[in-house]
Amino acid sequence: MAMMQAVVFKAPYKLAVETVPCPTLLEETDAIVKISSCGLCGSDLHPYRGAEDGLDVGTIMGHEFVGEIFELGANVQGLQIGDRVGSGFTTCCGECWYCQRGITCRCEKGQLYGWISNGHGLHGAQAQFIRVPLATSSLLKLPTSVSDDEALLLGDIFSTGYFCAKNGFSALQNQTSEEAVAVVVGCGPVGIMAVVGVIDLGCKTVYAVDSIPERLELARKFGAIPVHLTEGEPVEVIKRATNGRGADVVLEVVGHPSALSLSYSLLRPSGVLSSVGVHTAATFPFSPSQGYDKNLTYRSGRCPSRAMMERLLPVVEQRRYDLAGVISHRVGLTEAVEMYANFEGKVGGCTKVVFKPWE
Repeated sequence: MAMMQAVVFKAPYKLAVETVPCPTLLEETDAIVKISSCGLCGSDLHPYRGAEDGLDVGTIMGHEFVGEIFELGANVQGLQIGDRVGSGFTTCCGECWYCQRGITCRCEKGQLYGWISNGHGLHGAQAQFIRVPLATSSLLKLPTSVSDDEALLLGDIFSTGYFCAKNGFSALQNQTSEEAVAVVVGCGPVGIMAVVGVIDLGCKTVYAVDSIPERLELARKFGAIPVHLTEGEPVEVIKRATNGRGADVVLEVVGHPSALSLSYSLLRPSGVLSSVGVHTAATFPFSPSQGYDKNLTYRSGRCPSRAMMERLLPVVEQRRYDLAGVISHRVGLTEAVEMYANFEGKVGGCTKVVFKPWE
């Protein structure tokens, strides 16, 4: 039996890099991808911390990857062995009601990479190989003009950040993007990509809020006005910048009640709060009556990353933005345990980690 290296879940705050069996084709619509790069995402921290329970011991972590097709099922169409491919963070059939409308994250047959619960689900991408069901529609053949780093970001965090921005600005009423004042709450990798999305959609004034100086500096480099969470009085800063109104659009990418509460406080009446943070709390930090009193428009949900990949591919190819500049570490899988701890603890300048499984 062929074997490979993979990052395996053991318990909250406990992972291991182990030698495990390579995946094999289970359906004629599957593909096996040999992974050249895979990412550590902020949402990987939820099961790592135990905030999302139910993940089976032994599950391979991760949902961001780029690689080349190593093996193909007989019914996969439009792809060949050796093709360089990427994927969103979920599989999709391309045929159901949701897929036909670009809502690939809600595909009736879709599954999330890196989530197995009670024996059902898919192993993840922090490994040397991955099995991809529904490969014809789940995988995107990549042009040579796009680097592995760019393709990895395209499959999740760039798509998610841009989706958050698009959700915010598409719901904005009686105001153009150029006139709007936007705030991004959280300057992790998705937050930085949200800054890019805001600017690409035409907004001229975007603030970014975080408590980590290195992340605020990164946000500044990408075009945002940085505001320190505890030292900068963000609510007062935004009020002064908007004649006391508040921001027109606030993007929340953290996934914590305190971030959602701050986002609500930063927003003007009749503004738009767009949230892609993966929340695990059972309740909102603001009430329905508070939402009513503010004429709040609240938009949230999982990014349809596979559909967004095709939309955003031209943006990546134009290279107006140094997307790969968000990556802080490129390391082998053997350093995964340390990188998870550093990323979770926000230490060592750890912003975005890319694993190179063959190094």
